[in-house]
Amino acid sequence: MSTDPTPIEAPADDNGFMRPPMDFQTRRMRWNSMRRHAVNHLVTGLALLSTLLVIAPLVAILAYLIYKGASSLNMAFFTQIPAPVGEPGGGMANAILGSGIILALASSMGIPVGIAAGVYLAEYGRGRMLAMAVRFTADVLNGVPSIVMGIAIYSLIVMRQMHFSAFSGGVALAIMMVPTITRTTEEMLATVPHAVREAALGLGVPKWRTVVSVSLRTASPGIITGCMLAFARVAGETAPLLFTAFGNQFWSYKLNEPIAALPLQIYIYAISPYDEWHRLAWAGSLVLILMIMMSVTLVRIYAGRGALKGAS
Repeated sequence: MSTDPTPIEAPADDNGFMRPPMDFQTRRMRWNSMRRHAVNHLVTGLALLSTLLVIAPLVAILAYLIYKGASSLNMAFFTQIPAPVGEPGGGMANAILGSGIILALASSMGIPVGIAAGVYLAEYGRGRMLAMAVRFTADVLNGVPSIVMGIAIYSLIVMRQMHFSAFSGGVALAIMMVPTITRTTEEMLATVPHAVREAALGLGVPKWRTVVSVSLRTASPGIITGCMLAFARVAGETAPLLFTAFGNQFWSYKLNEPIAALPLQIYIYAISPYDEWHRLAWAGSLVLILMIMMSVTLVRIYAGRGALKGAS
């Protein structure tokens, strides 16, 4: 009697030909391929879930503001000043204008200073004590509460001028913008390849011109994103403006006078006992978030077109 094991017949394919038996290495490779595909689909699903979790709060807030405040938006809201207590109607035209003035003033002061500080840290201040001090100061300022910033500007500017003003409010918001812009500019400039700088320097271009025309131009999309993040952060701040701009129920255009602002007006209306003011507070909140979204979107579109032009 033969003791040889019975040979296992190889399965046949669709054409009737016998396929060779699958060896261990082939099974292992197929198993690894299936495992990689499963892990890839799992990680992709987790990334999509994380994206939805990030977007969901913004969508929920925007939807709730539309539900509560859209019905109160009309032409009077954008053209009239607040009505006296107890009278219906009125709007927040002066607050919208005041917010635009304060934010424009803050951006004109905070953005150049922040970008200049970031350029110094990335291009000139490597390994220097001054650079370490600037970086440490930016990190500390980034964590200072906004109300503390308002009190500081109140002591330094408002008390010396003996009156509230739009200028002091702009200074407070500008100082709050500087740390975010500084650190973002430094990080974005650090991503610019050294070969790009060396190519410009090798052609005899001065270093300051290389920084302006090469480094900043290459890192401009990221720098603009940092500026928009800083702008969005301060656009809804109320505490610093309580101690600086103070608010105004009438039209005000001058920088050395108290001025209305949308966050201030929303705060005043929200803590009031009047239903009409509560309704206008919801409408003001909707307008404020739409203003921030439109500003960020328009700047991103403009920056994207500029980057494409530079690349071409």
